[in-house]
Amino acid sequence: MDESKTLHVVLFPWLAFGHLIPFFELAKQIARKGHKVSYISTSKNIDRLPKLSQKLNYSIDFVNLSLPLTSGLPKRAEATTDVPLDKVQYLKKAFDGLELELTQFLENSVPDWIIYDFTPYWLPPIAARLGISRAFFNTFNAWSSVFFGPVVDKSDSTNIRRIEPEDFTFPPKWIPFPSNIAYRLYEINRFFGHLEKNASGVSDWDRFATSLSGCDAFLIRSCNDLEREWLDLLPAIHQKPIVSVGLLPPSVQDTEGGKDDAWGFINNWLAMQREKSVVYVALGTEATPSQNELAELAHGLELSGLPFFWALRINQHDLEPLKLPEGFEERTKNQGIVWTSWAPQLRILKHDSVGVFLTHCGWGSIIEGLQFGKPLVMLPFLGDQALNARGLEEKKLGLEIPRNENDGTLTQNSVAESLKLMMNDEKGKIYWEKANEMRKIFGNRDLSEKYIDDFIDYLHKKRK
Repeated sequence: MDESKTLHVVLFPWLAFGHLIPFFELAKQIARKGHKVSYISTSKNIDRLPKLSQKLNYSIDFVNLSLPLTSGLPKRAEATTDVPLDKVQYLKKAFDGLELELTQFLENSVPDWIIYDFTPYWLPPIAARLGISRAFFNTFNAWSSVFFGPVVDKSDSTNIRRIEPEDFTFPPKWIPFPSNIAYRLYEINRFFGHLEKNASGVSDWDRFATSLSGCDAFLIRSCNDLEREWLDLLPAIHQKPIVSVGLLPPSVQDTEGGKDDAWGFINNWLAMQREKSVVYVALGTEATPSQNELAELAHGLELSGLPFFWALRINQHDLEPLKLPEGFEERTKNQGIVWTSWAPQLRILKHDSVGVFLTHCGWGSIIEGLQFGKPLVMLPFLGDQALNARGLEEKKLGLEIPRNENDGTLTQNSVAESLKLMMNDEKGKIYWEKANEMRKIFGNRDLSEKYIDDFIDYLHKKRK
């Protein structure tokens, strides 16, 4: 096989920024190696991706597809961040309406590989018919992927492993070593609906299972240096070649500064704070706290007395948009900032004044924080976030804010005490030390380069 040949690789992520961004990071790395990359999404989502720096010596071909009008889906909604959680099922239905347009693109371009997400369960047979190699890109880490376990053969009802929520509250039998990776009951009760059919006619689990079954390779955003023992379990679980693409730590230099006025203000405020004194709070684009959780988090920040920068996303598409406690911003104006517009997260995390990252535990945010050695205070909400938090606690990289074990209730005291323990208590030192050690893995560009080189080599050798 001619490994000097320029490959054409198509990437097709799900319409959520927790997926769009890692696919974009992978696209950049493939393009940087001199290969043709087509990144497929909707025009609105492509416009919201970080803008590539004009100084870079590579480019990405962005391909715009048009979501069909779908009953139940608000107009101009093109990502999960545009809709309340109960409307995401209609976004999946609209996503399935991209099948014909995507097929036409593939027929006309015939790429070497298509890298896709869990949602397009209909894609593998189309790509196979066209002779296109297929890679399933799993944006979870390995310990979460192992926890979810093997894909169930839907034709064999006796093969169902876990059917009750309680079955997910302890590590499964295929984890052969001690671990606390599991859900709490209130967490899995929130998550369990993903196993049922929704308005799209297909459950998330069936999408995942069918998409994975039809791939030639299982890609994962991880590395042996972080979780070798978990990665070693995946080949037997999925019966697929497992290819680590590395952690794909994003680079500040790869994207345009954008909104420089915003960064100028933020940078000036951070520069006035003591080194490692600021709590940076960001809960991502998917996690939406309840009104009570938002209030308790706000009161907890205030009660801690610590300086904070809170990148707060208020989803205006919710029937009742969240509101901060009355008078909170006025009372804390000399303590912290609540920032409700776009915030340059990488630049903020890189700043010397930021000490701790209070995060929802999305895998992408974890990578961004740990590449700069920031210890994590963890407040998971949905999906794999709780499993991420358990794994990070095992490694002493993060401290989870305690919740009520029965219903997940959050209190301001638990928020404040967790922050003060991390910032001021002797018990918090271990997290700082471990997070700083992780810079050698999460922030290691040479290590990332090796994984990308090996990945590109795999694409050359295994293409159809």
